[in-house]
Amino acid sequence: MAQLQNQELEYMIDNEYYDMNDFTADNQSPTSFPADSMDSDFEDDFEQSKPKTDTSAEEAKNGKDIQGIPWERLNFTREKYRETRLKQYKNYENLPHSREDLEKECKKVDKGHTFYDFQFNTRIVKPTVVHFQLRNLLWATSKHDVYLMQNYSVMHWSSLLKRGKEVLNVALPVVPTLKYPGSFSRSLSRVQVSTMAVKDNLMVAGGFHGELICKYINKPGVSFATKIATEENAITNSVDISYSPSGSMRVMTANNDALIRVFDADYFKCIDNISFPWSVNDTSVSPDGKLLAVLGDSTECLLTDAQSGKEVNKLKGHLDYSFASAWHPNGQIIATGNQDTTCRLWDIRNPSKSLTVLKGQMGAIRAIRFSSDGQYMAMAEPADFVHLFDLQTGYESGQEIDVFGEIGGISFSPDGEALFVGISDRTYGSVLEFNRRHHNRYLEVLF
Repeated sequence: MAQLQNQELEYMIDNEYYDMNDFTADNQSPTSFPADSMDSDFEDDFEQSKPKTDTSAEEAKNGKDIQGIPWERLNFTREKYRETRLKQYKNYENLPHSREDLEKECKKVDKGHTFYDFQFNTRIVKPTVVHFQLRNLLWATSKHDVYLMQNYSVMHWSSLLKRGKEVLNVALPVVPTLKYPGSFSRSLSRVQVSTMAVKDNLMVAGGFHGELICKYINKPGVSFATKIATEENAITNSVDISYSPSGSMRVMTANNDALIRVFDADYFKCIDNISFPWSVNDTSVSPDGKLLAVLGDSTECLLTDAQSGKEVNKLKGHLDYSFASAWHPNGQIIATGNQDTTCRLWDIRNPSKSLTVLKGQMGAIRAIRFSSDGQYMAMAEPADFVHLFDLQTGYESGQEIDVFGEIGGISFSPDGEALFVGISDRTYGSVLEFNRRHHNRYLEVLF
């Protein structure tokens, strides 16, 4: 993956991305801005009146923009701004490829469906992005509980209480409170969190300089912290929490030093190192704990034995580097997201060719999630678009969530009833909540 030196915690974004400083009340047209600019020239009353900036489903039905963008005060419409963004956005690529040939492979999707309805948007919490290629920075643990990175803080957002709370501050010294025999845990400070995951009360965060932090969210203090990689180009690109076939919890890290490291979650000992010929950008374990998807600075994605690391299959079809993967709950389908702007679906029983190719609107596919019942898949681009697909229709029916801003992460709630989207922007940064639509309307009022 691209290595960008980040001296201070700033938003790292795609080279031709524009943020909300495009929104000006003066007589100006949308313009492009430097890649490292995430400030907003257009200031609203956010700091003076935070509660007024939230948007409810009722307000959205009455015409309010779900992000609170005051289009009526601007000299261009939302439709005109969207048209300009689509024309001028430039996707980051490591490898050049033909867009025309790729288009021919992609499935035609009817995007006019609504599977999840807008429920609420809050700007009390604001996800932030450290590295422009890494977007797993938001995780839902229930229909009402979301964890996200905001600057140097891991924040908890309660959609039920409409309240945000700091869970961990990684700017201050992170001192492990538990000592395990043989553990190489140590204190850390000013960690720039590049990726995170939360599962079964365990929160794992990876850092820009090879750090790893493990904390049980239902317990005080930090259980484990260390630098797992010391090379200059050692960013922790992804972390995954899974269970082995025997039932023990594992933590896996993927780093730019071309290693996947496996830790047990009881004593946080490193029990295995698996090396690859290229930087590993993403890794995910199959639901049965037997297979490992390995994606990185290669057009090929690998399936390996999760225990031995031995290669089982190669998935060939992508045209650039991959940064996202997700397993269908049935364990037979794996989805991979790539900088060639596509998501490919593979059947591991016949992996010689992808089952389906799905394409985004503007940029790379940097986050993928399946609902727990396997009916829906969500994929997110670096900015502006989240796409939902109904698997029961063979991915032919879709919903397109159209917003403005860098997408810091997406997450279904464990019961599949809610979908959360994190938007990174100085003024319009927020967490959007969507609730699953049911044909039986009475279900929507159940707690």
